[in-house]
Amino acid sequence: MTPSRLDALSIGAQHPKFRELLAVRKDSVPGRILVEGNWEHSQLLTTPTIIDTFFYCPEEDQTGLAGEIAQRASEVYRISPKLLARVVRKSRSDGLISIARLPVWRSNEFRFDESSLILVADGVEYAGNLGTLIRTVDAARADCLVLTSRRARRSHPAVYAASRGLVLSTPVIEFDTIPSAATWLKEHGVDVHLADPSATGSYRVPQYRGKPTAFVVGSEGGGLSRHWHEQGFGAVSIPMLGQADSLNVALSAGILLFEARAHKDGW
Repeated sequence: MTPSRLDALSIGAQHPKFRELLAVRKDSVPGRILVEGNWEHSQLLTTPTIIDTFFYCPEEDQTGLAGEIAQRASEVYRISPKLLARVVRKSRSDGLISIARLPVWRSNEFRFDESSLILVADGVEYAGNLGTLIRTVDAARADCLVLTSRRARRSHPAVYAASRGLVLSTPVIEFDTIPSAATWLKEHGVDVHLADPSATGSYRVPQYRGKPTAFVVGSEGGGLSRHWHEQGFGAVSIPMLGQADSLNVALSAGILLFEARAHKDGW
């Protein structure tokens, strides 16, 4: 009888692979992300994502997914409930933890048309907001999320949860400088709108038709960098009708993207 991959080597705290797992948990391994739990792995298995290592705790698993995950993973290890407790971020992990590779998208791979939508996020500070922005881009059927001056990284485990796993399938590209991102948008003929609470023009005024459309949203604390304002793009605002002077960045992005999508698709 062929042995199951779940009959894998049982490892302890000093094993190099467990140390690597701890490093990924701390978001210190570029290009790798921690995936834990039943629902999260169900999402993972719907994508072609490479699973480098799968850690399995049979005492905690009641999902029936372990065998399928093990078949996809390059390496499989068993860990004890005690080791599992050291590494999990969730209150319930279902005994399933994986190190997965984040997909890589390059700016020269994109082609846009008049139906295209792009969200640019400048200086995103919090992993939860980054994940929610990724989820919002997917929900509005936007083409990609562009990051400039970012502080939060896609590899932070909280991004996976906040994006509902969509960090593995939603294109995200980064630019080292704001001028390089602006040049890329101009070269692709994109109509760019800066989201600025102080702008006098409402986001409801533009028709968002005939060209690809991009919105640029700023960081939670500092707003848009002045370097974006130096690129010659127009600005729009979402009117604040109460006492608050602004909205959460992901909520603002959702309002803007869905307004443009409605214009482009005619609904």
